[in-house]
Amino acid sequence: MDQYAGIDVSLETSSVCVVDSAGKVSREAKVASEPEALIAWFRGLDAPVTRIGLEAGPLSQWLYAGLREAGFAVELLETRQVADAFRSMPVKTDRKDARGIAQLLRLGWFKPVHCKSLGAQEARALLTARRQVQTKRHDIEMSIRGILRGFGLKVGRTTPKTFEHRVRELVDGHPTLSTVVEALLRSRSALDMEFRKLDKAVSKAATADRTVRRLTSAPGVGALVALTYKTAVDDPARFASSRAVGAHFGLTPGKYQSGETDVTGRISKVGDHWVRVALYEAANVLLTRPVKGGALKRWGLAVAKRAGMRKAKVAVARKLAVILHRMMADETTFRFEAAA
Repeated sequence: MDQYAGIDVSLETSSVCVVDSAGKVSREAKVASEPEALIAWFRGLDAPVTRIGLEAGPLSQWLYAGLREAGFAVELLETRQVADAFRSMPVKTDRKDARGIAQLLRLGWFKPVHCKSLGAQEARALLTARRQVQTKRHDIEMSIRGILRGFGLKVGRTTPKTFEHRVRELVDGHPTLSTVVEALLRSRSALDMEFRKLDKAVSKAATADRTVRRLTSAPGVGALVALTYKTAVDDPARFASSRAVGAHFGLTPGKYQSGETDVTGRISKVGDHWVRVALYEAANVLLTRPVKGGALKRWGLAVAKRAGMRKAKVAVARKLAVILHRMMADETTFRFEAAA
């Protein structure tokens, strides 16, 4: 009889539940959230498990890789789908979640999630760190502006190089404000230095990757956009069709149909938020800057004339998602005069 196991992952210990093909619970336990501990527990069962399921998450990728390497059939389950399936539970516990995951696995009511390769995870960590440092640096700048504004001191428009000089000029003669501002400026300077290091590391990673260099041949697509996209897709073969990539990253309209109601809404915005941001920025550059874009740019401008620039940018972003996937799959560069 087939056996299905569900794991509800937590930081220290994970709840594990095994059910048979009839849905009856055959074994439950709390196991340390370590690949070695889970592998030893599953190998100690009386009968081998047919499939193991984990809800996708940061720790799940590590456990998934360890179980997969040990020879187990493992699936990562889509988080939103699992949450919707458990929404009707009046009592939510880790034990019940593990049971629910096992039942979803047994019934086949789940959407498998791709577990990214180690290289893609490393590149994503680099991009995330760069973005976080950049955000914190911006937050400090806005804090300085807000503090000074409370005293009637307006920083106004500055450049990254003139910001510090302008701030010091405003607080000259204010001892308390000088103490506060100097501490924040030192923090900003440290963050700026670390941001430049991370930015160089991202550029180096993009230059060293042949696929990323190929993707930058598309108009509006720079190293940062290409690396973000390549990291998110990871393996182009996991998509049956290039047209599915737009929907995967939430760039296609949502739809609700029931009886006489049939509504087509705005884009769904599911999937990776930062890929959508990167593709939208690439589309913005393509449509608003003097960039050679060939048939793709002409198509985007025609959409803008008909439906407005905002919708055109979203449409071009979706088109870019499809084209970049095809370029990855076929290992080709961008063709400017190919049919858009």
